Amino acid sequence: MTDQNNCDPLASMNLDNQLCFALYAATHAITRAYRPLLNDLGITYPQYLVMVVLWERDTVPVGEIARRLELDAAALTPLVKRLEALGLVTRHRDARDERVVRISLSAEGAALRQNAFEVMKQISCRTRLGSAEGEALRKQLRALTQALTEDAEMEELTALSGA
Repeated sequence: MTDQNNCDPLASMNLDNQLCFALYAATHAITRAYRPLLNDLGITYPQYLVMVVLWERDTVPVGEIARRLELDAAALTPLVKRLEALGLVTRHRDARDERVVRISLSAEGAALRQNAFEVMKQISCRTRLGSAEGEALRKQLRALTQALTEDAEMEELTALSGA
């Protein structure tokens, strides 16, 4: 059920009432918190996210990583190349379909997981959210992302159909 006041832009024109600003500020704060911890590992936050996908399941097609991170494959390529240059991943063509590039963890990339786990624990503590609060927030953010994505996809389809 939606609150009609949420659809009235004049009802919440103050910056402090803007959901987009609260999300922007929180995103900025969390990436700032990660930065020094990930610097110690020699990777950036976007590279860390790629590694998290690979730690979940090694040897993943570039397209699947892009889908999981909600990135274009073209935006992912420089991240993967940098991780490869660092010796953390390898890239190889799929034997059954040469068009598919798969990314695998190197031994160094797999070993980095334990250090990254410590980073995640530190960040989790810094948020001061309990596990139930953190999970509830993740669920709300996923629902928000899904709703906005569905709306954007519907607008694209409407624009393409000329309606």
